[in-house]
Order: sequence, then structure tokens, then C-alpha cells
Amino acid sequence: QVQLVESGGGLVQAGGSLRLSCAASGRTFSTYGMGWFRQAPGKEREFVAAISWIGGRTFYADSVKGRFAVSRDNAKNTVYLQMNSLKPEDTADYYCASTSSGYSGSYYYSNAYDYWGQGTQVTVSS
Repeated sequence: QVQLVESGGGLVQAGGSLRLSCAASGRTFSTYGMGWFRQAPGKEREFVAAISWIGGRTFYADSVKGRFAVSRDNAKNTVYLQMNSLKPEDTADYYCASTSSGYSGSYYYSNAYDYWGQGTQVTVSS
């Protein structure tokens, strides 16, 4: 199994920045990609960003392109989500997830992921 622990959420004003972290432990050698998803109250969980563990290819939802950046530190088994120019509509619970799929085209879909963190809350005030 893989354990994922997110941190870094909080309350920020519109236009501000936050950096989320996701620390992975356990059988991380089986991980090919890491993703970030978010779920706002009353809405479905949606894809935000993903990164391949080897090679570092990145993938973004259109709604966050140019504002968010996903990165990883393989030595620390940690993935980051740098969120800039935050908007009130970015308010949600943010989850990281790991996938053993080597097909990066699947990274946009939550059912490709095997393990999930507990989530961290991000609130952007207007």
C-alpha cells in the first residue's frame, strides 16, 4: 500500500498563493504518477494537475493552467502543488492520489488512481 498525507491548505485572499505538499510512503516504487484533485461543496471531484514520477511530465486542467504548477521531489517522495493567483472558485478540498498506471493519458481520471490522501482544505476569500 501507499500512504499519502497532504498539507499546506488554509485560508488565503483572492490573488494570493498557497503551496500544497503530498508526502508518500509505503510501496512507492509501484507509483508511476501522482495527481491532484479537488472537490468543492456540492460538486463532483475534479482533476487539477498530475505529474509522472519518472520524467516529470505535467498535466493540468484548463481552469488552472498558467496559475498552478505541480512538481515532485523524488528523494523525498513528495509532490507539490504551487497555486498562484488564487480565485474564490478554487475553494475546495484538495486531494493527492497515486497511480500505478504507466499510461499518462489516464491521469486526468480519478478512477486511474489507486491511493488517496485525506485531503486538505483550501479557502479563497474574495
